[in-house]
Amino acid sequence: MLNTAIKAARRAATVINRASFDLDRITISEKNHNDFVTDIDQASEQAIVETLLKAYPDHAILGEESGPTANLNDDSEYVWIIDPIDGTTNFMHGYPNYCVSIALQQRGVITQAVVYDPVRNDLFTATKGAGAYLNEKRIRVRNPDRINKALIGSGHGADPRALAEYLRMYEVVAARCHGVRSSGSAALELANVAAGRVDGYYEKGLKIWDIAAGSLLVTEAGGIVGEFSGESEYLNKGDIIAAGPKVFAGMVQVLKPFA
Repeated sequence: MLNTAIKAARRAATVINRASFDLDRITISEKNHNDFVTDIDQASEQAIVETLLKAYPDHAILGEESGPTANLNDDSEYVWIIDPIDGTTNFMHGYPNYCVSIALQQRGVITQAVVYDPVRNDLFTATKGAGAYLNEKRIRVRNPDRINKALIGSGHGADPRALAEYLRMYEVVAARCHGVRSSGSAALELANVAAGRVDGYYEKGLKIWDIAAGSLLVTEAGGIVGEFSGESEYLNKGDIIAAGPKVFAGMVQVLKPFA
């Protein structure tokens, strides 16, 4: 199943890379304020879905652009969760920070994850219980002994109402760590936590396809993922903190008032 997801991600990346050479030709629509979709998102998702269903025709799919397949229900044993371009705004501006995110949820648990960065050719993979990898090399979270030694990733959604709260959170977090970085791709931020490139990540108002694959990468790399309260319903709630154990504890302490 992981190999099939990798194949699907690489097929999608071919579509994305081809389009990236002539961004003026892509078609852009605005779903909500500052929340965009391009025809390349849709073509990328189609390539992923075709690859997955060819191998597993009975599996259900939840895609950011196409939504749920007709067979997705509470009894679905296998559900593929797809974000065909996480970081669409970056992609359509030519800012080189976006990725393909594919996760498999089995009986409610994320068991396979692929996050593929087509710009850097970085392939992040994880299987539940078998560790996390970057280009087939095992990765681990960094775990400074306290938050004031950490570099933290973050982001905020397109909703203007979320901006004021984001700025308040930024103020309290930035005052307690080495710095806060915002790259515009939740899936890549989580992958970077898993790879030890940043020490933690937080964001509110995300969708399951933004974080499903990345959350497994972090936990398989030895990190902890939870809500701002520290609880574990982040996939459904969409509010997430991810970090090594010691930094996670410090981040929960700082961000719990925003839960």
